Amino acid sequence: MNTNRKRFRLALACLVMLPIVVGHAAEARCLTPAEAQAVVGKGAVQRLSVIARIIDGEIVDARLCEGGGLLVYQLAVMHEGGRVDNIMVDATSGQRLR
Repeated sequence: MNTNRKRFRLALACLVMLPIVVGHAAEARCLTPAEAQAVVGKGAVQRLSVIARIIDGEIVDARLCEGGGLLVYQLAVMHEGGRVDNIMVDATSGQRLR
């Protein structure tokens, strides 16, 4: 795929990504980049690079959030052909939640 087309698809995916609803949406809070870096640095959660190896597609947006007593990665994943899925992964175990 040429570079301009890939950039366009990435931009489009970022623009159309809808928020992911966590089970307890009212309680969910995404960590700031500094907070996320501290949590990852302590080894409390899987690194995003580890998660990326088990996800089928390219991660185009990622957030580390807490809600309902869990730390979860909220991911926007672009698949071949340009389809974007919102995926939630348990940040501690790496298990896909939805």
